[in-house]
Amino acid sequence: MNLKRQLLLVSLLTLVLPWAGCEFISETESALRAGQQQMLSGTARAIAESLQQYGEDFPRPSSAPEHILGARLYAHALTREPTLDGYFDDWALSESSLESMRGIGGSIVYAAGTRDEQLYVYISVTDTSVVYAERAGAALDDGPPYSDRVSIISSSPPYLNERIEFAPEAPGNVVAYRETAFGIAAEPTIQATWQDVPRGYQLEARIPLSILGTHVGLIIGDTPEPASPPVRSSNFASQLPGRLATIQPDLQSVVGDLIQPGMRLLLTDAEGWRIANVGELQTRARPTGDAVSAWLRFTYDALVEKGTDARLSEPAASGREQQPYIQSALAGETAAGWYRSAGSGSAVVAVAVPVDLGDAVVGAVVLQQGTEEILSLTNQGLARLLNITLLTTVVVAAVLLGYATWLSRRIRRLSFAADDALDSQTHDGEFRLPSHDASDELGDLSRRFSFVLQQISEYNEYLRTLASKLSHELRTPLAIVTSSLENLEHEQLNEASARYTARAKDGADRLRKILGAMSEANRVEELVRNADAEVFDLKKVVGQAVSAYAGVFPERRFLFKPGPVDIHVLAAPELIVQMLDKLVDNAVDFSQPDDEIVVRLSTSDDEVDLSVTNPGPPLPETMRTQLFDSLVSVRSEQDDHHLGLGLFIARLIAEGHDGRIRADNVDDGVCFTVTLPTRQDAPGGSGESAGSPPRQG
Repeated sequence: MNLKRQLLLVSLLTLVLPWAGCEFISETESALRAGQQQMLSGTARAIAESLQQYGEDFPRPSSAPEHILGARLYAHALTREPTLDGYFDDWALSESSLESMRGIGGSIVYAAGTRDEQLYVYISVTDTSVVYAERAGAALDDGPPYSDRVSIISSSPPYLNERIEFAPEAPGNVVAYRETAFGIAAEPTIQATWQDVPRGYQLEARIPLSILGTHVGLIIGDTPEPASPPVRSSNFASQLPGRLATIQPDLQSVVGDLIQPGMRLLLTDAEGWRIANVGELQTRARPTGDAVSAWLRFTYDALVEKGTDARLSEPAASGREQQPYIQSALAGETAAGWYRSAGSGSAVVAVAVPVDLGDAVVGAVVLQQGTEEILSLTNQGLARLLNITLLTTVVVAAVLLGYATWLSRRIRRLSFAADDALDSQTHDGEFRLPSHDASDELGDLSRRFSFVLQQISEYNEYLRTLASKLSHELRTPLAIVTSSLENLEHEQLNEASARYTARAKDGADRLRKILGAMSEANRVEELVRNADAEVFDLKKVVGQAVSAYAGVFPERRFLFKPGPVDIHVLAAPELIVQMLDKLVDNAVDFSQPDDEIVVRLSTSDDEVDLSVTNPGPPLPETMRTQLFDSLVSVRSEQDDHHLGLGLFIARLIAEGHDGRIRADNVDDGVCFTVTLPTRQDAPGGSGESAGSPPRQG
């Protein structure tokens, strides 16, 4: 991984800042919510204590056994007066407010409400065969003919037991009959409408509360045919209905003066039935169309506690509050609830406090408040945090990326300069790599590299001139030794002395050959500097040389692949042939009899590649770059008559003509390639590409 990517990854550590900030915001939100709960709990407790003086207004549970008293009917407080037309759409209640019970013909749904001391009742019955009464009031008769009917049972245990019957002769307005202890008679204060609908009928009635008892229940009578008695379905399964549960106007008025704006107060009796409901929560819709706001909302939703669905904080549609925290309050313990809306992001904090009269819990005060202020504060903090973090991350990433670019450029320049210095064969003066004068670690590294390269350059220069120095210094002593040995041969020597003298002479001859090879390298280097270059057809010269090699090395097979076009270069032909001789000698030495040696010419752009490929052992990877240095050889130790100067001479000739040489391992062998520049301005215009002239002395 390069330096830029490393520093870019380091810059991502700045994301720890938003994580820490988000954790802080989450803790802040929890602390603010806990404070709001404590405030609401104190307010609700104060309201509960003030309601103790109105203990007589709380409905008390009936002392009658449960098998006598049945389920209770809840009458919602209506905000407007419904029109008596047999339909539910103008009741200002949601469909969830409808209760249901099972009838003989299908389902039965119903609802009740109060307004202006009137009880409103809506009943919808599924009945595929509606049987109407033959005359008014016939439903109260004990015998046939029978008809479908709706009965409202009213009682005040243990004294009052009354019944109100609706048994119309036809759809439309219905005359209600009331059965009391004094007899049966039409009740003009009751108004009702019976409406036929597909698969059944609907009844809507208005009854004065003054003529009803404390307990109210519904009975639906379904008559399959006039001769069959009706089958009863009711909302209670016992002898008498339960107490009518509804809003208590006196308590509603009292608690309405005790709450602040933005709060909602629910008051329940001992069984959880809602008897007061005042105030509205302040909520706001989630904004749309703003990408930033949507992102903040999403982030906020992911941070804070989920809470229970906010819809559960709404007053129960059935009229009976059964949330766990409310049930805990009815059991005598203060409890709290936490609700959040996934749609709007708004949250509701709710607390429930028991209303205790000392001997019994008669109800519970439920106080709820929205968390808009908390939401606003945390969203503002979250917005600032994200904006600052985003800006900080971008700035830090940009600075680190810029610094990484600058630093990597310095390092790359230092690397390229070191490569160029190592590739250069001669160097005059002091090495000064990039960043040499810098005072940081790269400057120190550059100065150390410069010092090392200077030492390497001086040592290489010493090695380069060592051959010429040794050749010059050893020639005179070698001549003296050789002449002395020749004179000694004319003396009378015993057999052992003659043998030792012959061995010394052979060693002197080998030294003379070594000095000759070393002198050849010096002469070639001098020739390269002073040779007269000319433009010639490289393909023709190489072809003639390959033909000669076939006669010189008959045990090898030579294949020349010249390419389709003429190739002209600006060089010294005799030096090019000498370079080719060294490459072919090397190929012959490392190949076996009957092996094929391939000499190939190929062009690309403004250059020509002259390659010699031979079968044989591959080159060691560690020697591929050192193979063309002076006195370097990969031959075995037994083959000590080679000094490793052949490829060195080939490199001198190639580089003297602005070329380069390399060695590569190929399939079952080794390929030596010399790259030279070509010339387009050849005589006769037969050249194929342009190049630069060779280096001249």
